[in-house]
Amino acid sequence: MTRRSTPQAKIDDSAFPVRVLICVPEMGFGRRSDALHEWLATRIGRGNYAWHGGGRGGTRDRIALYFREPDAASACLTAFPDLELADGTCLPGYSSPYLPFGRSEDDDSVCNLYNQTTTQEAMRQLFKGLSMTDRAGNVAPGKVYPDQLAPIIRHDGASLELVKARWGMPSPPSVLKTQRDPGVTNVRNLTSPHWRRWLGPAHRCLVPVTAFAEPIKGGNQWFAPAEAGTPMFFAGIEVRGWTSVRKVKDGETTDDLYAFLTCAPNAEVKSVHPKAMPVIMTDPRDWETWLSAPIEIASKLQRPLPDGQLALVDAPPDAS
Repeated sequence: MTRRSTPQAKIDDSAFPVRVLICVPEMGFGRRSDALHEWLATRIGRGNYAWHGGGRGGTRDRIALYFREPDAASACLTAFPDLELADGTCLPGYSSPYLPFGRSEDDDSVCNLYNQTTTQEAMRQLFKGLSMTDRAGNVAPGKVYPDQLAPIIRHDGASLELVKARWGMPSPPSVLKTQRDPGVTNVRNLTSPHWRRWLGPAHRCLVPVTAFAEPIKGGNQWFAPAEAGTPMFFAGIEVRGWTSVRKVKDGETTDDLYAFLTCAPNAEVKSVHPKAMPVIMTDPRDWETWLSAPIEIASKLQRPLPDGQLALVDAPPDAS
């Protein structure tokens, strides 16, 4: 790996807009480097990628792979699943397809925003026949922003419970620049050791959503079910009693936290946001699978909602 000259950096930054940061293994890449170079040259093509040093994150060195298209980056990561991605990295221009959805302190172009108007009684009725305890108190309908409390459905040990939790899971320590942890709102790389501990059924949850937004010039584009009234949930993960500094003025707080998974976009979302969309489930069988199945089965739900099941809609009104 060689240090790029300034002219070369400018050429690569323009030609290869999709960049993936990968942690260098403690013992180095060894022969894996040759295999990776050979795969890239034969499958992607020498003119369609670039390989450079990616600086240092925490105690780990990184490499940066540059691609022309998101599909090429995804194909590489699929071919080499043992590569450890530097999730949450906040570098100018970093646009890994596996960067957690909406998580970049240096990029305001990604919107974290959804709307939730399903009543508590309606949620309970969706799981009729299953025991569910409502511990959420009063759940006001309306828009949900990062770090706010919102309803989730999770396990309570014997059955299900409806509670409120704070949007944003603990960040990987390597990406934190200060003691403050604003949280990761969305998760894509399920092979990351940081997320692996929370992938069992005990930490999975359903996040009720009525509509969600993606940024467009001058505002947001909202998406809702094409068939009005279709109930839907984000596939979420949660942790309870986590102590951290979310806001400096508040100091340390102990909170129940959640985030939801993302995946490649379907046709409707791709027209606005070509890199990712939340993992959305509308089938009750998928809700049960996500809450109860082994991760080897549940992870298959990390997929786009089929084309045609979402509609582009106007922004929901603000709650009065």
